[in-house]
Amino acid sequence: MLIGCPKEIKPQEFRVGLTPNAAQEAIANGHDVIVETGAGAGAGFSDEDYTSIGANIVDTAEEIFARAEMIVKVKEPQAIERKQLREGQLLFTYLHLAPDPDQTRDLLESGVTAIAYETVTDRNGGLPLLAPMSEVAGRLAPQMGAWTLQKANGGRGVLMGGVPGVGPAKVAVIGGGVVGTHAARIAAGMGADVTVLDMSLPRLRYLDDVFGGLLKTRHASRGNTAELVEEADLVIGAVLIPGAAAPKLVSRAQLSRMKPGAVLVDVAIDQGGCFETSRATTHADPIYEVDGILHYCVANMPGAVARTSTIALGNATMPFMLALANKGWRKACEEDPHLLEGLNTHAGHLTYYAVGRALGIDVLSPSKALKL
Repeated sequence: MLIGCPKEIKPQEFRVGLTPNAAQEAIANGHDVIVETGAGAGAGFSDEDYTSIGANIVDTAEEIFARAEMIVKVKEPQAIERKQLREGQLLFTYLHLAPDPDQTRDLLESGVTAIAYETVTDRNGGLPLLAPMSEVAGRLAPQMGAWTLQKANGGRGVLMGGVPGVGPAKVAVIGGGVVGTHAARIAAGMGADVTVLDMSLPRLRYLDDVFGGLLKTRHASRGNTAELVEEADLVIGAVLIPGAAAPKLVSRAQLSRMKPGAVLVDVAIDQGGCFETSRATTHADPIYEVDGILHYCVANMPGAVARTSTIALGNATMPFMLALANKGWRKACEEDPHLLEGLNTHAGHLTYYAVGRALGIDVLSPSKALKL
C-alpha cells in the first residue's frame, strides 16, 4: 500500500501524522511511504530523518492526496484538503465530526473511507488513540489555566499554589476520565485546591483511593457543579461522550456568578465544548473574555508540545496503521471490532451513530458498510 503523510495546515498545528519510526515500520512491512517536505519539522523531524529510513519526500500536499491509498494525518482535513479526497481512498486521522456539519458533508460527498482515531475502542471500553492526546491535554490544562490567571493576561492574578499566609487557587475539574485525572494530578501538584466532579460514583471512589488527600471529589449534580464553578478561580472542562457533541455544563447565566477574572479551560472544544460560551481558538490567539470570565478554548492543545504529542500519538496509532495497510481496511475491521468502531464514513455513507444523532443524518451500520 502507498501511505501518504501531508503537512498539517490547521493554524499552529505542529504535529505530524507519521513519525520516522512509524514510517520505518510501514516500509519494513512492504509498504511505500511518501511524506510532504517539511511535514515533520514542527515536531523536530527533518526530511532526512524520513529519507534515511526509506521514505520518499514529495514537494506538495496535492501529490500526497493524488497518489496515496491511505492518508495518515493528525487533525481533521481542512476544507482545501477535503476537496482532494476520493472514493476508494482511506483516511486515518482525528475527525470530531459531531460538531462539524461542513466537514461531515464534505467527507460524505468525497466518498472517502474515514476512520477516526477518537472512536476506535479497546476491549476495556477505552479509547486507545484518543488517550495519549487526552493525557497531554489534561496535563497542559492547568499549565495554560495558570498562565491565563496571571493579571497581565487578564486573569484574577491568583497563584495556583498560593504562598504561606495566602491560600491557593481553587480549581474545579468537571469530568474524572483521562483528561480530568491528568488535569487534577498536575493542578494538585502545583499546590492548588482541587475538586473533581464526575457522575460516576465508582470513578470518584477510584480517584479518592488513588489521590487520597491531594484532591477532593464531588458528584457532578447540577447543584454541586454550579456551586463549585462559582467558587473556582479555574474551571477545567474535561467531559467526553465518545464521538458525540459535548454536553453544555456551564451556562452563560452562570458566568455572572463567577469571580471576575476567573478562567474556563475547555478541553472538550474539539467536540463542541462543554461551556455554553465556548468557541474554538488557536495558539496564536488563545484567550477571549465573556462577561468578565476568561476562556481558553484552543482546539488543538497538544500541538503546543508537538514533539511529545507526535511521539505519543505515533506509538498508539502505529499498530492500527499497520493493520490497515497490511490487511486492507475491510479485513482489518472485520477481524478487529474495536477498529471497526473507528469507521465514520464510507462510500458516501455515515457509519457512526453518535454523529448521526448530533447532525440528524441517517446512519449505515458499520457491519453493513463492510459489505458494500
